[in-house]
Amino acid sequence: DYKDRVPALIKAGADVLCIDSSDGYSVWLKETLEYIKSTYPEIPVGAGNVVDKEGFDYLVKAGADFIKVGIGGGSICITREQKGIGRGQATAIIEVAKARNDHYEKTGEYIPLCSDGGITQDYHMVLALAMGADFLMMGRYFARFDESPTRKIMVNGNYMKEYWGEGSSRARNWQRYDMGSDSDGLKFEEGVDSFVPYAGKMQDNLRVTLGKIKSTMCSCGSIDIPHFMDHAKITLVSATSIVEGGAHD
Repeated sequence: DYKDRVPALIKAGADVLCIDSSDGYSVWLKETLEYIKSTYPEIPVGAGNVVDKEGFDYLVKAGADFIKVGIGGGSICITREQKGIGRGQATAIIEVAKARNDHYEKTGEYIPLCSDGGITQDYHMVLALAMGADFLMMGRYFARFDESPTRKIMVNGNYMKEYWGEGSSRARNWQRYDMGSDSDGLKFEEGVDSFVPYAGKMQDNLRVTLGKIKSTMCSCGSIDIPHFMDHAKITLVSATSIVEGGAHD
């Protein structure tokens, strides 16, 4: 129904559109993207999600202005578990960022990347930026705050906020996720209906998060994100080092 929704979104004042799919490397997404770019050429349009060079090249050729990277890594996404489709978020970002850089060297056109998934701690944001992401999808992060539209409820003595995946039955995205049959509902779910710990006001939390990001960048000798992407050193670590890095013994 994108031919109904896109004009309505633009009429309502949308400045940027993003075509979001659990698998963006598809002819359906290409057709949607080509329709928007030909009908509303002035509107920037992102597309995704993909996890490799082939997917990146496909969507850029179709006209995407930015690319969203990540399949199955979201905190309420179970696409990998249900279908075996997806890739580790770090591996996906590193490969697609290399494809983005190669494309820039060849054409002079820079395509920003959005890292979508795998962020549960503040330092995961910094890792995604170091690996090549230009900006981040942070559904779980923002869902925890007073400003999110879901209810704050008590669960086992703790305050929680409701949070659910777009591929869950609760989201009612049947046109997007069903198998094309006439029956209502989903054959299976690609997302869960869950809760996230309530964290209070966004302003207070965001100030701390931004402080951590800036401090990490300074530790790596960077004062802006492009320099950080180029110069941060990324290393593999063992499970023991993660235990060692926290309070222990």
